Order: sequence, then structure tokens, then C-alpha cells
Amino acid sequence: MTDELPEAVPPEAESVFGEALPTAERYWNLLATAGVERGLIGPREVGRLWERHLINCAVLGEAVPEGASVVDIGSGAGLPGLVLAIVRPDLDITLLEPLLRRTTFLNEAVEELGLKNVTVRRGRAEEVAKEFAVDVVTARAVAPLDRLAKWGLPLLRVGGELLALKGERAAQELEEAADVLHRLGVDKSELLLVGQGKVDPPTTLVRLVSSRPPGGAAAGRRGRQNRKGGRSQTHD
Repeated sequence: MTDELPEAVPPEAESVFGEALPTAERYWNLLATAGVERGLIGPREVGRLWERHLINCAVLGEAVPEGASVVDIGSGAGLPGLVLAIVRPDLDITLLEPLLRRTTFLNEAVEELGLKNVTVRRGRAEEVAKEFAVDVVTARAVAPLDRLAKWGLPLLRVGGELLALKGERAAQELEEAADVLHRLGVDKSELLLVGQGKVDPPTTLVRLVSSRPPGGAAAGRRGRQNRKGGRSQTHD
């Protein structure tokens, strides 16, 4: 497998990650080795990890407010949550993932990369909705928009945003989910293009703004994490 690994970091990665590029390179190596060995990344994806996955996720940071609290739903191997944590150390990020083998990998990656702004939490969004009232929920390749909205919106504070990385069907999904989004109290929905001039094609986001209080979240809790060190909440 190592014979197939690209030798050079693409110039776009240097532009997008800046000073965080060495950390991004270490994460790339984790995905290309342990990520493949554990079945989190397909072997055929190794040769396009930078362009299709890391850079594609990193430009999401353009749409996230400074200092925001973030929950990444269905983090899997850490896309986009871990990438966002690398490129935006000002964010407090919870990686929410139900499968133990994936949370194990995520915990190891957080420790290996020395990320202090990340918490790994094993669970499903609908199970932990009462615990969060965050600024932003992110997701990539998790579910169609109607289902994703049902899971993600209850984790947001009023005025919080769900940012879903979508492909060429983004506009169609948004139209098909219109009735569900209305019932869920979405105040605003739109398509955003991020990474223009950095990735080709630019990354397409669906942005939903919540107008309802979160699902029973404790008063005042914003999902902020302890900046002194990443914490793990992995439950069996």
C-alpha cells in the first residue's frame, strides 16, 4: 500500500492549512495507514485523500464563526470534524460517533495530533440532544438532509447553524426537505460555496439556521470544552 502513497503535498493544502500543515500531514498519514487497516477509509481513497477529503473539509472553516462550539455528527474517521479542529484551533469541537471502533480511532488521533480543542463522544445525536446547545453542527456523508436536520437541529442553540457538506444534489435535497425543515423550525436555509479558488469544484454546503430552543438542553450550556486538554467521553 505504501508504494501508492503520493510523495508531495499539493500546493492547495499549503494554502488552506497554513501553519497547521504539519499536523494535517500527520493526520493524512493516520488515515492512509491505520484508517485503511481498520476499514475507516477505502484503499482506493488513499491517492486522493488531500483533494477529496482533507482540503474539501478544511475549507468548511470559512463558514464557521470565530470561537464557535461545534458538534460534528457521525464523525467516522474524523471528516470533517478533525480536519476542522486542525485548521481552526479557536473552535471547541465534539466528535459525535456511535461506533466504538471509530471512536477508538478518533481518540488515538486526537492524542497523536495533540489537539486540545476536541472531545470524542460515543453516541447518536438523538441520544444526546439534551446535553448540547452549540453554535454549529457539522456533518458530511451522514444522511439525506431531512433526516440529518432531525438529528442535528436539536443540538443547536437558537440561531445556531447546521452546516452539511453536500455534493451535486445539494439543491435537490434542500428542495425535497423543505416541508420537514419548516416543521422543524428552520428560520433560514441556503446553499454556500466555500473554498473557491482553493478546491475545484468548490465545496457545497447546505446551511440551516435554527429558530427553536434545543431539545431540552440544560440552561446556559453552550457545549464549550475545557481548553486545557481534549477530553474523551467514550461509553459502552
